[in-house]
Amino acid sequence: MRKFDAIIIGTGQAGPPLAASLAKNGFKTAIIEKGELGGTCVNTGCTPTKAYVASARRAFVAKNSSEHGISFEGNIKVDLQKIKVRKDKLIADSHAGLEKMLEKEENISLIRGKAVFANNNTIEVNGEKISAEKIFINVGGRPRVPEDFKSVNYLTNRTMLELEKVPEELVIVGGGYVGLEFGQMFSRFGSRVTILERGSQLMKKEDDDISEAITQIIKDSGINVLLNSNCIKANQANGVIEVEYDCEEGVKKIKTSQLLLAVGRVPNIDDLGLENTGIKTDDRGFIQVNDQLETSVPHIWALGDCNGEGAFTHTSYNDFQIVNSQLFEERKRKLSDRFPSYAAFIDPPLARVGLNEKQIREKGIKARLAEMPMNKIARAKEKGETAGKLKIFIDAETDKILGATFLGTGADEHIHTIIDQMYAGATYRVIRDAVHIHPTVSELLPTMLENLKDL
Repeated sequence: MRKFDAIIIGTGQAGPPLAASLAKNGFKTAIIEKGELGGTCVNTGCTPTKAYVASARRAFVAKNSSEHGISFEGNIKVDLQKIKVRKDKLIADSHAGLEKMLEKEENISLIRGKAVFANNNTIEVNGEKISAEKIFINVGGRPRVPEDFKSVNYLTNRTMLELEKVPEELVIVGGGYVGLEFGQMFSRFGSRVTILERGSQLMKKEDDDISEAITQIIKDSGINVLLNSNCIKANQANGVIEVEYDCEEGVKKIKTSQLLLAVGRVPNIDDLGLENTGIKTDDRGFIQVNDQLETSVPHIWALGDCNGEGAFTHTSYNDFQIVNSQLFEERKRKLSDRFPSYAAFIDPPLARVGLNEKQIREKGIKARLAEMPMNKIARAKEKGETAGKLKIFIDAETDKILGATFLGTGADEHIHTIIDQMYAGATYRVIRDAVHIHPTVSELLPTMLENLKDL
């Protein structure tokens, strides 16, 4: 049995930088990967989807520039095969870079194969057993597939990216950020898109006014949105998928050539052999971790999507930073240091950090609100992109920023003005008294913070 100082399972965003750090600090490290290098972000998440979002944006601009005095003669052609080739090239470049980085370091052994725990210290891969005093689980997650859909030829975010022809019809089950991103991009590519959402609003974690604005943006993209679509299930015959919904009001049906499931994700831990260890999972099926990302077995850590503490590339990388600081740095980072933040890359984008109005009211926090509709912002009007609004929440007792929700052009970038101030522990007055560049969206943040109102 080969012995290592450390074993990492998975090459998602936390794995390679951790392997590099361990190796630099003299740890003989094995990193195991059963699939493609890079995890979700590189292969089926950030890199490919944002490449598609960029192409969809180009198609939208080409079709919708007459108000800006720009016109195009003839029909706009969307070549999905060419879009896919560009996406595949970006992924291949990432694979090559990761492989070169992992294989050039003499203290790192890249092992291709499926890892299964034999016990708390031993992993079996390709029929061989290897052991280490430190083990890091970084296995990510995958799309959840409800039983009612397993009998049809459904698509997920992974298989959606392998299509080479734009589908005429596309039904999407799920009104979260994955469903909305794919819905808008394929509507812009030319598909007739319908989104079915079980709940009463899209993006159900958001404030009602934000959700309503998002719904209008999606509808304005030419997408049919069907809310309160309960009891959704599907069957297939002669290559046509028939989706049933709204059972309580009588069964309604919609036919489609393609069906995308976007109803959440589950961790890739069911075949990891955790039953052979002392590792505990929570009631959602994720690996339980403490503030240092240690599992219930002290020498085993869980990073990335499998620990249920974040489902994004930036949270996975921060998981690496937390573990790395605990192992090698004087300043020790903790999970509790992190402010939740994310973006939905619809157009215009949604961006969030910290608490929103719904959460503040649930917690009973005394707070003040600054808000501004995008149609009051000069730069948004000049760009002709006035959908959405900005909201910032201030603790009424400490004057510190509790969170912000931005929906509008550039929101995924100017949210970082708020994120940085929250990590600095600054009061809202730092932004209020700043001088920002004109004309920008960000220049309105100081103005907003001069006009606070009680929540």
